[in-house]
Amino acid sequence: MTDKVNIAIDAMGGENSPKKIIEGIKISLKSNKNNFFFLYGRQDRLEREIAKNNIIEQYYKIIDTSDIILDHESPLSAAKKKKSSMWMAVESQKENNSDISLSAGNTGALFVISRLILNTIEGINKPALAGLWPNQNGMNVVLDLGANIECDEKNLIDFASMGSALFKSLFNNDRPKVALLNVGLEEIKGNDFLKKAFSILKTTQLKNFEFCGYIEGNQIMNGDIDVIITDGFTGNIALKTAEGTANFITKNLKKSLSKLSFLLSYKPLKEFKDKLDPRKYNGAIFLGLESPVVKSHGSTDAIGFAHSIEVCHKIVKGNLIKKIKSHLITVDA
Repeated sequence: MTDKVNIAIDAMGGENSPKKIIEGIKISLKSNKNNFFFLYGRQDRLEREIAKNNIIEQYYKIIDTSDIILDHESPLSAAKKKKSSMWMAVESQKENNSDISLSAGNTGALFVISRLILNTIEGINKPALAGLWPNQNGMNVVLDLGANIECDEKNLIDFASMGSALFKSLFNNDRPKVALLNVGLEEIKGNDFLKKAFSILKTTQLKNFEFCGYIEGNQIMNGDIDVIITDGFTGNIALKTAEGTANFITKNLKKSLSKLSFLLSYKPLKEFKDKLDPRKYNGAIFLGLESPVVKSHGSTDAIGFAHSIEVCHKIVKGNLIKKIKSHLITVDA
């Protein structure tokens, strides 16, 4: 089991859990048997779902937990539940029982619990939430997506270091292109923190990534930039806007086509829909902690959860934490 990635899963978090969790594991095992799953949750419910899916024992271990963190629960309330499936899954990383943790549960609770249990990487004062976005050439990494509403130039530069390390861990690219999200491409545009971050990145000799200046919102999906950096306020709005736009297009495109034209265009339409399928990009990553934590979308299904398992595997095999530590740029706080 030494070559396998040990993934601690909060098996009770998110909609339709633990059913979708176990079904997601079954799907993931069809393409990758190099993971071992520590399942934290109600043992009786987990055993029922495992029996239905015929998952053999060599791939999992159940750790029975007494508490569940609910989706509507406040982070403060959730942090008091130290016997919950979420808390114990994250805690297993500190005890070196697992390489990474994964939850589809309450995002705010997961972020707070992760920060309480896991140390922050030295030199980083604000961990960030990174996500995968589709573009013309494949995928890019965008951060922060909501963990930090206000960010200064040091935070933005840390995000560039962490985001480029994540991209290199997930994809075969030794020098990703990084840009700052802004309201224009000119150097004079943007707030003071953006301008300061731009100046530092432009004048610093960078060996781990290529700094490409600013990028505007309508260029995110062009595929020219691999890692896009912004504060959590802007990033979260951009994310929700993109999700809503993709949903609007796919729903209305099908409505606007006649039955005949739909049948004639089935293959290209299916390819288009697959490209925008949010399940393929499921798995946001908390960056900046001494051990990685992945957040699956709470409403995703088993296919989406299987994709988040694959993200976990790639992060560990890609030595994400080691890469982040080697990528950090010294900036006065």
